[in-house]
Amino acid sequence: MSPGLWLEAARPKTLPAAAAPVLVGMAVAVHDGVFHPVAALLALLSALCIQVATNFHNDVADFEKGADRDDRLGPRRLVSAGLIGPAAMRRATYLTFGAAVVAGTWLMIRGGWPIVMIGVASIACGLAYTGGKRSLAYLGIADLFVFVFFGPVAVAGTYFVQALSWSTAAWIAGLGPGALSVAILLVNNIRDVEQDIASGKRTLVVRIGRTGGMRLYAACCALALTVPVALLLFDMASWAILLALAAAPAIVLTLRDLASVPADEAIRLNPLLGRTARNLLVYCALLSVGWVL
Repeated sequence: MSPGLWLEAARPKTLPAAAAPVLVGMAVAVHDGVFHPVAALLALLSALCIQVATNFHNDVADFEKGADRDDRLGPRRLVSAGLIGPAAMRRATYLTFGAAVVAGTWLMIRGGWPIVMIGVASIACGLAYTGGKRSLAYLGIADLFVFVFFGPVAVAGTYFVQALSWSTAAWIAGLGPGALSVAILLVNNIRDVEQDIASGKRTLVVRIGRTGGMRLYAACCALALTVPVALLLFDMASWAILLALAAAPAIVLTLRDLASVPADEAIRLNPLLGRTARNLLVYCALLSVGWVL
């Protein structure tokens, strides 16, 4: 089977959501003089493996639930397209989750029960995202879990495995990447809202409507841009943290383009998925530089 198919199934455009908060956690640790390169690298590898495994699992779980319809507007799913069998995709899911456990074993030994709990909860949420009869995505509560685990938990957890202590600043800093990770999910669900309604997938956008989803996207962007200002006002970072606001023009332009796409041309939202992921990565990179400076 072609490696290119597995790369496609891994959905590289979603990986910034896993890597970006780890980058911020590293930067906070550098600022506090507790940076631990081995712990930071293993945290990054574990986060990426969990994200890829979740993507593999979503591919096969949505196929089994009949959510990948012929009128799908997003990138193709490999199982529904008949390019990777369900059994092979399940094996890849479990092997990749296993790789995350291997990468995180030393972190769990080093960090103790807090890291064990974060690891177990992250894998459980990855499996529950579209798996099972009452999956997070189908209940419309996946956005909350994305915000928590790709935001405060990821940033503060990365800091903890290095410092072996918690940082209030890291928890607050995590609100930014968490909000923009939700924005990535919102673009996907705004695009697919009609197909999700037809297949019985009750995402948050299905529940609050397309307009509500766009307003929530705007709120996520606003929250992310408020975070560096709050960190400065609460005297948790220096003026350099405002460097993150240099990401504002790209974020605002993406929001404008999202709002300009009519419902009957939802396929035009596909490029905005990658742009939102890129905005997340740039924002977190700038936020991280601001911390280090």
